[in-house]
Amino acid sequence: MRYSPSKENYLKTIFHLQEEEGVVTTNALARALDTSPASVTDMLKKLKTQKLLLYEKYKGFKLSLEGRKVALQIIRKHRLWEVFLVEKLGFGWEEVHEIAEELEHISSKKLVDYLDKFLDFPTTDPHGDPIPDSNGKVPLIKQISLRDLPVDTVAVVCNISDQSPEILELLTHKGIGLGTKLEIKKKFSFDHSLELSIRNQASITVSENVAKNVFVTHEE
Repeated sequence: MRYSPSKENYLKTIFHLQEEEGVVTTNALARALDTSPASVTDMLKKLKTQKLLLYEKYKGFKLSLEGRKVALQIIRKHRLWEVFLVEKLGFGWEEVHEIAEELEHISSKKLVDYLDKFLDFPTTDPHGDPIPDSNGKVPLIKQISLRDLPVDTVAVVCNISDQSPEILELLTHKGIGLGTKLEIKKKFSFDHSLELSIRNQASITVSENVAKNVFVTHEE
């Protein structure tokens, strides 16, 4: 079944909130979508009628199995298009989110499966987020926040959780991207900023706010 871009945006946003909070409230969804609670309530009724949502009295709501399936396919399309834009068209990783927001509403499953094959079945997007496969299975990536990495431990950047153009521009300026090998040399108690050692460049300092949005895997 095809759904309107508006419904797809709701389902995708609910999915992300649900991953963080378990059960989603009307107010939380309104804040995430920058709309009124009344508008949210109206859309939730429509989604519930289509059996895409489950409601828990006095708690909130969450996606049904069908709703989750639809949301994962939207996320799959979004992240595949981001890979295409970066790897094949040369866009910067800070440029692709808004374009992919439009492309994710293309409904052709055949096109998306061909795109996946053309890109050689990538498992992560340009920001390190896992790409669901055609069955909605999401690859599991073991990672920790750079903020929580012990001092003198070598790690590799695998994901950026905040994908706003501003932080991506900052990371690019500091020479940090996916696959960057780094090591924390010092943690400053004053503001919890970190001094990082990165191969082939001078030591740099990043704020706690940046560090909490950069995720790494331990170097084996």
